[in-house]
Amino acid sequence: MNESKDYTDYYQIYWAFTQLCNDQCIHCYNNSGPKGERISKDDCLAIVENLPNGLQKLILSGGEPLAEKQLLYSILEAVQVKYSGNINVALQFNGDLLTVEILQKLMKLGVNHFSIASIDRYHKKQGERKDALAELFESQGISLKAGQPTTSKTEALKRKTNLTYSFFGANEEMWLGGNWARGRAMEHNIWKQDGEHNFCAIHSGAIGFMEPPKEDIIQELSIQLWKVNPCCPGTVTPMGDARKEKIADIVQKMSKHEIMKKLNQGNIYAIGESIGISEEYGRKRAKELKNVCLWCDEFFTKHYDMATQKANGINMNNQNNTITR
Repeated sequence: MNESKDYTDYYQIYWAFTQLCNDQCIHCYNNSGPKGERISKDDCLAIVENLPNGLQKLILSGGEPLAEKQLLYSILEAVQVKYSGNINVALQFNGDLLTVEILQKLMKLGVNHFSIASIDRYHKKQGERKDALAELFESQGISLKAGQPTTSKTEALKRKTNLTYSFFGANEEMWLGGNWARGRAMEHNIWKQDGEHNFCAIHSGAIGFMEPPKEDIIQELSIQLWKVNPCCPGTVTPMGDARKEKIADIVQKMSKHEIMKKLNQGNIYAIGESIGISEEYGRKRAKELKNVCLWCDEFFTKHYDMATQKANGINMNNQNNTITR
């Protein structure tokens, strides 16, 4: 990995800019709902300013983005000014609040992919608006595209001259499949309890957030409100504050540390090798905790300080997996 890289050219960022939502799904990992956490317009505009200058794709989500419609419009206006329209923008939302007038406004503000993420049994409408939404999109000349917002790196790198939409939803194999040991999914006991399922090593996990280790891996990080994370579910402590720091600077800072390099490789089990915690122990704890995200939480709580990028003074004996100080 090139530690001198400045990361001003970056592929894709997923930004959940609000946790306000018209629904309160039992599987929601960030506890979105009618009382969901929000940030100000000034904070959002500061985050836009701190996005990498060479960003190729931005996915805006929530919560439900249209629950904060005017804030969404302000973000989109700022994004178009910053990148002079030379960026792919996807909106990931539940579709409940979409009207033809809102859709036309979003198109004018540069959204070129509309991803309806509510076609499952967990959402209030449970996909019942799918046909009506498809008809609405088609009436505006927006074409169906199978899959999620980014399915192919080669395809997504091409600037889109046409508008597209897609449908997907939560299921045990993917969106409940490994990373949802968070929020209401945890509370309702519908998270995937399998410590051998390495969500860190697949899309929306931490793999490739600095530099993709393989050609078919997407370079992506997430911002939850203002918290910069290497993955969608997020580390227990964020890598940085997007309101106050340039994203490129945050990633460049992280790229210097062996711990973060393991996350970039998607190797969550071996995350602590550089501070004496064996991969064997990491696998053992993930199995005991029944989820790799919970092992990651434990690691960054007990063994390593994300803010200082230093060990907490607790080390592991690789021979017998006993903690020493």
